[in-house]
Amino acid sequence: MPAPGGGGASAVTAALAAGLVAMAARFSAAQLPAAGNIAEQADRLRHRVAGLADEDATAYQAVLDAFAQPRDAAGRRARIRDTLHGAATVPLEIAEVAAQVGQLATEVAGGNPNLHGDVLTGAYLAEAAARSAAALVDINVRLGSLPADLSERAARAVAAAHAAAHAAAARAANQEAGEQ
Repeated sequence: MPAPGGGGASAVTAALAAGLVAMAARFSAAQLPAAGNIAEQADRLRHRVAGLADEDATAYQAVLDAFAQPRDAAGRRARIRDTLHGAATVPLEIAEVAAQVGQLATEVAGGNPNLHGDVLTGAYLAEAAARSAAALVDINVRLGSLPADLSERAARAVAAAHAAAHAAAARAANQEAGEQ
C-alpha cells in the first residue's frame, strides 16, 4: 500500500486542525454560546477527514494498479482515467473539509483568549491541508484529462481556508486588543 502519501498527510493534517478547533471550542463555552455545537461539528469533520487518509491510499493504489496493466490491455486507458478521477475526488473532499475546519476556527477565534495559539494553529493547518490536497487534485486532473471543475472546486476550498485563517488571526488579534 502506498502510504503514507500526500493525500493521507493532508487528511491527517486536517484532522489535527479539527481536533485543535474542537478542543479550543470546548474551553470557550464562557465566551461562545455555540461552543458545544462548534466542538461537535469539528469532531464530526475530524472523524470524516481522518478516514479519508485510508481512502486516499486505496484510490492511489488503484491508480498504480491501472498503470501496471500491460500497455496493450483492453480498457487500460479508460481504467487509468477512472482511477485518476477517484484519486482526485478524495483529496478534493479533504480540501473541502479543511476549508470547513478553517471556518470553524474563525468562529472559535473569538472564544477563550488563552487558546488563541491553538485556534490559529488549527486554522493554519487547515489552510495547509486544503492547499496540499488541492495540489493533488490538480495533478490527477492533468494526468487524467479530467473535468476542470474538480480543480476549480479545490481552488475555492483553498481560497476559503486561506480567508478563514486570516479572519481567525484578525479576530484573535482584535480580541486581544480589546476591540471586540
